[in-house]
Parts: sequence; C-alpha cells; structure tokens
Amino acid sequence: MTALRRFGAFWYDFIIGDDWRVAAGVVIAFGLAAMVAAVGGPGWVVVPLAVAVLLTASVWRASGPS
Repeated sequence: MTALRRFGAFWYDFIIGDDWRVAAGVVIAFGLAAMVAAVGGPGWVVVPLAVAVLLTASVWRASGPS
C-alpha cells in the first residue's frame, strides 16, 4: 500500500469513523455557520447547537431497541 493511500485511509477513518451521519452533520453545520456569519448573524451559535443535536441523535441511534 502506498504512503499516499495509507494517508488517505487514515483521514477517511479519522473523519468518517463509525458514523458517516455525524461527519456529514458537522460539514453541514460548518456550512450553515458560514452562511449565518456571512449575513451578519452570530455564526458561532450554530456549531454548539449542531453538536448537541448530533450527539443526542448518535446516542439515540446507538442505544436503539435491545
């Protein structure tokens, strides 16, 4: 395996990890925060709220019916 391929595999595993939904949610939250800041709003508020929602959803999915 080439060094570049291993490097890419590391970052894929590090960013995507076990739950691609959380990674996608973080990307969406950053984009939304940038849009809010671009129109003059408090963009920093978006990320903590997104983290709370994403964490709650992730724990809820993981605990699921047993």
